[in-house]
Amino acid sequence: MALTLSGLLVTGMLAAQPAAAADPAGYQNVRINEVTSSGNDTVELYNTGSTAVSISGWKMSDDSFSAQSFSPSSGTIPAGGFVTFNSPKGLGDSDKLVIYTSGGTVVDRVEWATDKAKPAMARCGGDGTGAWVTAASSSTFGAANASGCPSSIPAASRVRINEVTSDGSDTVELYNGGTSAVSLGAWKYVDNDTSHSAASVSSSSPSASSIPAGGYVTFNSTIGLGDNDSVFLLDGSGNTIDSVTWTTGAAKPSDERCANGTGWFQTAATATLGSANSCSGSTGGGTPTGQLLGGGGSLTSGCTPEAPSGTGSTPTGTTAWPGGLDVTIADNVCAFTTSTGPEGRDVSGLAFDPSTPSVLWAAKNKNWLYKLVKSNGKWIPDATWSATGKQIRFTGGSGEPDSEGLTVGSNGHIYVTSERDNTNNTVPKDTILEFDPASTATTLTPVHQWDMTSQFPQLNTGSKDDANLGFEGVGYVPDSWLTANGWVDPLTGAAYNPANYPLHGSGLFFAGLEYDGSLHVYGLNSDGTFTTFGTIATGKASVMDVTYDAGTQRLVATCDNTCGETHTFMKINASGAIVPDVTYTNPAVMPTDNLEGFAIAPTSTCVSGFREAVWSDDGIYGFGSASTSYGHALYSGTFPC
Repeated sequence: MALTLSGLLVTGMLAAQPAAAADPAGYQNVRINEVTSSGNDTVELYNTGSTAVSISGWKMSDDSFSAQSFSPSSGTIPAGGFVTFNSPKGLGDSDKLVIYTSGGTVVDRVEWATDKAKPAMARCGGDGTGAWVTAASSSTFGAANASGCPSSIPAASRVRINEVTSDGSDTVELYNGGTSAVSLGAWKYVDNDTSHSAASVSSSSPSASSIPAGGYVTFNSTIGLGDNDSVFLLDGSGNTIDSVTWTTGAAKPSDERCANGTGWFQTAATATLGSANSCSGSTGGGTPTGQLLGGGGSLTSGCTPEAPSGTGSTPTGTTAWPGGLDVTIADNVCAFTTSTGPEGRDVSGLAFDPSTPSVLWAAKNKNWLYKLVKSNGKWIPDATWSATGKQIRFTGGSGEPDSEGLTVGSNGHIYVTSERDNTNNTVPKDTILEFDPASTATTLTPVHQWDMTSQFPQLNTGSKDDANLGFEGVGYVPDSWLTANGWVDPLTGAAYNPANYPLHGSGLFFAGLEYDGSLHVYGLNSDGTFTTFGTIATGKASVMDVTYDAGTQRLVATCDNTCGETHTFMKINASGAIVPDVTYTNPAVMPTDNLEGFAIAPTSTCVSGFREAVWSDDGIYGFGSASTSYGHALYSGTFPC
């Protein structure tokens, strides 16, 4: 579906879905996803949740009639599914749509200006989330919306509801995440009581006519805010800009976005109106209209998430994520429990298979390897290879490799780094192990194994913590990239000549050291020996994953929350040295966790200028208990082609 910007936006943001006990009907997970006012007046609803929702007895209204019953294509919306219906009264050029439960509770609403819903108005960047845009030519009712979003986003779209209280003061805080001031002169707000008329922001107290770039505006609601309520923010044309819905008590003392201006809503320990949110309260507050990470599910499999550790600041000079703003959960809850890791944690390295990009390989620290394929939008173990993953060993079938990073070589084999043997975890064992994925064995032993432990005496202190700071990631880099860009061989001081190393294959391996963020370059020889080509500085305190991306012609060194969740793309400069080029942060909606794995799909998978990017959370913590991301390891977003 070709899309043009409509002026309506609900940006991709993290949304905490309430626990089942607080929201038994699941209605807060249902979103208006597409609507047309071009004659057939069709509405599409989408269920962002992990369980089906009955819509029996639900009603709708527009701006000129009371709530009316409608006849949906199905009386139940499955998890991640769609339901459509034709409006019983018709929808106009400049109109609004409100959806109610059978008990009269407002589920969702959207307003639009003249012709914005012709031929159709749909969310882009993810169903149930992202920007409202006008379809240029066609609609997609009953199916997923187009993924591409316009690149030009109006300044007004950067304004978010950032905090709200319903404890008597009934205060709303707006935050402007853009780079220019936005006039609020004609903006309005309304709650979920349909008998209330929208009130003017500028006429509320304290009065505010504009909001500065990076600044805040607070005002007291003149229509009151209560338990199980909502706030809908409308621009001067009547377009819905943002909204939040909360359950009983959630907005007392306040409901706030975490992270400030971008994240999901949680109940705050104290209100911070007019300043950055503290994000120190409990989880599970409101549910913004722009949903992210839907379909979370509960920890029914008994896995045990682990809170992130070692969080550091983002380095100066970083650049915002260049791909889409929306990110979704990409695995089933508690999907990686094993006999050596029943807590489900420790998914680390990721790598797309260049020859079969529908395959994503994943390494779990506790000596397991997974071949993942897509099913219903999620990465799941390929049952034809192993539905539960395969355990890996060191040469001879011994030990339990602390498998951290992996890459796919030119021969299709999987190369895995290990920091230590988990059966003797106070001693480092920095190795690269080669496995043949075509093996039918349930437990894999290496075709070759290369041991570099002696090169890192600083890790051999008798401490398991030091032993755990070794090889964290590895990336295979083809010789063709090194020669085409004039890489200077550190061993000869001249242009790299692969023919000088006849046993190494057709590329080199770059292993990332967590200890100091350095890359160590090796030629892995077919006789079990290796050639060391020296060390490369990434400019990062640590490296958690390494990948070569043919699309950007860059070597990528990834760091987790230790370095502010960043990815440094490295190039070969005019002097023949590999140096940092640009460092990107993660999409703002993502959690600040131990996100140790990162992979970008090959350009052969590109659709509308974008391809998939995948992250893995080593601690499966997400945004914490009761959040939709709790117990999940994989996240999916987009990166430019």
